[in-house]
Amino acid sequence: MKPYQFCLSCNKELEGRSDKKFCDAYCKSAFHYNKSRDDTGSFYLKVDRQLKLNRKILKKFNKAGKATVISQVLLSQGFNPNFFSHYWKNSSGDVYLFVYEYGFLSRLENGKEKYILVTWQPYMEKSLLL
Repeated sequence: MKPYQFCLSCNKELEGRSDKKFCDAYCKSAFHYNKSRDDTGSFYLKVDRQLKLNRKILKKFNKAGKATVISQVLLSQGFNPNFFSHYWKNSSGDVYLFVYEYGFLSRLENGKEKYILVTWQPYMEKSLLL
């Protein structure tokens, strides 16, 4: 009796060896990719995935080095302001949160929550050392 009668990925009937689990290399790869993607056990992977998504979104909306965007626009695309890599405090006391080289500052302007987006500048590093 065969332990696996159908492909674990596409459910196609298997032919050949009795211990075969997948019909081809594509199905084997797709099965393991989906399994690892659905694995919710790794906190590191969740954080890394969110940081990458945040960076991608900030980069998309900050083409010129500085921009202002309504917060809901970023949030609707999956941006999560609780995930950032470091911060920088300017001379006015405003704290910009950064996702690698792209930073954001939350502001309330005219009753609407907005994010001021900036790009990391060399002068910012000097203030980190103080």
